[in-house]
Amino acid sequence: MFTSQTSSFQDSIDVEERDDFDNEEISGYGQKVQLNCYYTIYLYQGTRSEASGENVSWNQRRTDSTTSQEDFSLTLIDSSLPPEAEPELRTYISRRLGKGALLGGMGNIATVELSIPEQGVGCYCCLLEQERSPEQPDADGNGYVICFMGGSEKGLNLFRLELDKYVQGLNSSLQTPELQNLETEVRPYLSQWYEESVMHIYRVVQLVQSNISFLLHAALSHTNVELNNSDERTKADVSRFIKAASLQGLSQQDTTTASLCKAVTEDTHTNLIIDCSTIPPTFSNTVSNRFCDDWIQAFLNGAERCNPFLLRQILENFKLKAIQDMNSLKRFVRQAEMSHYALYRCCLFLQGCGNGDVLLQNARAEHSDLPEACSIIGVLEEFLREPSPARA
Repeated sequence: MFTSQTSSFQDSIDVEERDDFDNEEISGYGQKVQLNCYYTIYLYQGTRSEASGENVSWNQRRTDSTTSQEDFSLTLIDSSLPPEAEPELRTYISRRLGKGALLGGMGNIATVELSIPEQGVGCYCCLLEQERSPEQPDADGNGYVICFMGGSEKGLNLFRLELDKYVQGLNSSLQTPELQNLETEVRPYLSQWYEESVMHIYRVVQLVQSNISFLLHAALSHTNVELNNSDERTKADVSRFIKAASLQGLSQQDTTTASLCKAVTEDTHTNLIIDCSTIPPTFSNTVSNRFCDDWIQAFLNGAERCNPFLLRQILENFKLKAIQDMNSLKRFVRQAEMSHYALYRCCLFLQGCGNGDVLLQNARAEHSDLPEACSIIGVLEEFLREPSPARA
């Protein structure tokens, strides 16, 4: 039983042995060199929509950068791609639009072949449609197509939610087709897509190093994290890391995982405090367990290889393993209501998994309205006698 459990756990940690992210390392990132990341933004117009004279003249100035099909046109506004690669991307996007494969506000990720050093590159593209006026609700839609290219399709898929949110942040800046704020707002925003949407997990691991286990435990146990003497970017990075590592926000339709999303205790938690006035930061009120400690080296290895995609995959595997253990505990608790042997097996499982404090906390919250299950959990807590994690 425990041999199988140990093997499964090691497989979860050894993601770098199975997942091919080797080509997605960021050479020289320590010197703030960011390689092989591109962006492009196009104006999307329904060809039957009436355009103002000003818009027409603007489009005429860009005829060489416009691709038209029967019911829409796609006009280049700005791109960081090499000149020979951008028309290839525009052709690809036009085909996707022609097939109805781009839905407004929903990002689409695929591998594209362009005239750039990479053989194939992951491409995220999203159509941002402008709101239609009440006077013309059936008019053809106008909008913008935003494309981000970098890494692989598999790697970008790990950050789909972050990319969707980042693109939505452009809405307030895309008010007119002329984009007079291109130089001051739009281009700087687009050029930071990789840094802001992908690199935050890497920056957190680089910041806290082996103390990452305290953040992992805080995420699983719903403990607040307080940063002192920190800039706003670091606060945002840590907040996003905690959110990504926690089990909140999973599908509410899946009851076996939804319980982890909403599991909270009535106990008062002591905030995990991080003082960023020192290098490395100083941690107070730290709590961890063997389960979280076992993932430290995997995160450090991913950070050493400057590989944010690998780090995200490790984080997803960490969450998956926590969910699997929680499901196992739930099964054991149900069985223990009818079998003393199952209760014994449950105790052995909690001792072996190294995450007993978190699992029992979540189980007690989930079964708060089931007296018999609460009784079983109380017995487990008493029998297990896990010492309280030391607080610094």
